[in-house]
Amino acid sequence: MSPSRAITAETPLRDGDMLAAVDLGSNSFHMVVARYTLGQLRVVDRIREMVRMAEGLDRSGQLNAAVQERALDCLSRFGQRIRDIPPWRVRALATNSVRRLREPQEFLVPAEIALGHSIEVVSGREEARLVYLGVSHAQPPRNGELRLVMDIGGGSTECIIGRGLEPIERESLQVGCVATTRRFFANGKLTRKKWRQALTEVAAEFQQFASTYRDLGWEDALGSSGTIKAIGKICAGTGMGNGEITPEALWHVRELMLAAGSIGKIQLPGLSEDRTPVIAGGVVVLEAAFATLGIRQMDVSKAAMREGILYDMIGRAGGDDPRDSSVTAMMQRYGVDMAQAQRVEDTAMALFDQVQRSWKLDADDGQILGWAARLHEIGLVIAHSQYHLHGAYVIEHSDVSGFTQQEQQMLAILVRSHRRSLPKSGFDALPARLRQTTRRLSALLRLAVLVHRSHEGEAIPRLKLRADKNALRLELSGHWLDERPLLRADLEGEQSDIAGLGFKLQIQAS
Repeated sequence: MSPSRAITAETPLRDGDMLAAVDLGSNSFHMVVARYTLGQLRVVDRIREMVRMAEGLDRSGQLNAAVQERALDCLSRFGQRIRDIPPWRVRALATNSVRRLREPQEFLVPAEIALGHSIEVVSGREEARLVYLGVSHAQPPRNGELRLVMDIGGGSTECIIGRGLEPIERESLQVGCVATTRRFFANGKLTRKKWRQALTEVAAEFQQFASTYRDLGWEDALGSSGTIKAIGKICAGTGMGNGEITPEALWHVRELMLAAGSIGKIQLPGLSEDRTPVIAGGVVVLEAAFATLGIRQMDVSKAAMREGILYDMIGRAGGDDPRDSSVTAMMQRYGVDMAQAQRVEDTAMALFDQVQRSWKLDADDGQILGWAARLHEIGLVIAHSQYHLHGAYVIEHSDVSGFTQQEQQMLAILVRSHRRSLPKSGFDALPARLRQTTRRLSALLRLAVLVHRSHEGEAIPRLKLRADKNALRLELSGHWLDERPLLRADLEGEQSDIAGLGFKLQIQAS
């Protein structure tokens, strides 16, 4: 398949360009600003604020008002710092705590206003990929050797085994320093009995993939982000090494914490005041990982997901977009007719080119349309009847590397709506800022699929499409159309169907 070709003048990175990555973690919010210089990133600013989103989440997925205000205030300060950086050079990603919100948009809408940029939500496994990407660029592994990378956040823990810059296995567990501390030490007391209970239950989470990881093995293990960095500093401060973490050092740290008797009395060298309230849960998670996976030593990485976001942005701008590879892999896995997908994509993109300016569509929109065209028939592997529904389900619920949850939602909706009746509420699941664009892309994909309904490789005459806000006029050869009465009937029927997207379609034969 040819790569999606929605490239605009603003896309290629130029020497001196500024980039920013914002990481809305469950414990801390981070922002890194870097300059792209001679093919490398040079960090010019880092900001970290302890927000503790996970602390404000209840079991029903509601976010405490005070914690939400704290988060919005932080994002407002971040936004002031990056207000002069072009929006296509900024990526803000939200992780576990936002994934767990019952109504994410109630937080994301004011959060985007505060930051001044869109915020995307990533799955746990996509978070794991970005963590590995950041760590591997900061500390390149030796050729051919496997590496274990682990990141303990506030609400989740990511474990990755990879080779070079590519992850091989990715897992995300619903255990983190904030969540584990709240779950087992909510009253602030640290007892040996409660610690054993916590260790047993957290270790059970790691058991799900422990045998797979142990069978693969690794040459070195690296820990990422604040919790593991903090534990490394404690180990060094107590004389148990130079910052590396070992089972013996972890045991020593645990005993010191149990001796304190309560979270409020913890006083450990190297431990900052703002991390003290949640360090017990972090030590439990790391101790469980060491015991279950058989880790003998873990060094501390300088990088984390935020650096991974920056390197991912460089890859996208340079034509090395992991989403292209993921789409190709899905096509192969589900036996997509490559020739038909290419025909539909070519026509969809030709229509996109003609209406891009009038509909104010951008390069990212073109990429999504191209990928949707490639994947629109993946549901056929399940059944021909209602295959668009099967395809949408597969896309929405698959682990598709490189895509955010919103991007997968867009793809799923485009595949769901490319034929037959339109879902009445499907578009409402998207953030409001994406709904109009997705409806417009859906109209283009429907027309492209229609004119290639026969699945024959014949060339079609040029289609001329003009777009107004809510109107489309499609002009095509009258002679060619007269020879295809079924297509004519389909197009006439589409005039009624496409109204469900909010558009009036006019067919003109020339």
